[in-house]
Amino acid sequence: MRALIQRVKEASVEVKEEIVGEIGKGLVILLGVGEKDTEKDVKYLANKIANLRIFEDEKGKFNLSLLDTGSEALVVSQFTLYADVRKGRRPSFTKAASPQEADTLIEMFIDELKSYGIKTSKGRFRAKMLVKIFNDGPVTIFLDSSEKINK
Repeated sequence: MRALIQRVKEASVEVKEEIVGEIGKGLVILLGVGEKDTEKDVKYLANKIANLRIFEDEKGKFNLSLLDTGSEALVVSQFTLYADVRKGRRPSFTKAASPQEADTLIEMFIDELKSYGIKTSKGRFRAKMLVKIFNDGPVTIFLDSSEKINK
């Protein structure tokens, strides 16, 4: 499971000129599901993102998390995070999960974030979306659950 997270002042998602999800201060999480991802990946990534210290404290240091700040999350499905562009000019998405599998795991991820008490909004799965992001910093971080360190 891959996530591109951006710290934002505010963000929203529109589908056909209708706002379907919006947040104030928090994180936009562009979330891609791979063909081998499981509930384990969901739990790992949700925990990592909920506790990732990328908000500044009073000294300007990255010491605060979503949980510490009471910030919000906006989750947007993003199968293109699994694009393979090594061959040719058109991306291949063969490593992305099927839409049915992806939808299930994305909803599970949203539920997991909510279980931490994080106010979470979402885009609309498989819709053409306009995502408005007011990146704060800018702070943008890429996470891949397959690269976790097991200790």
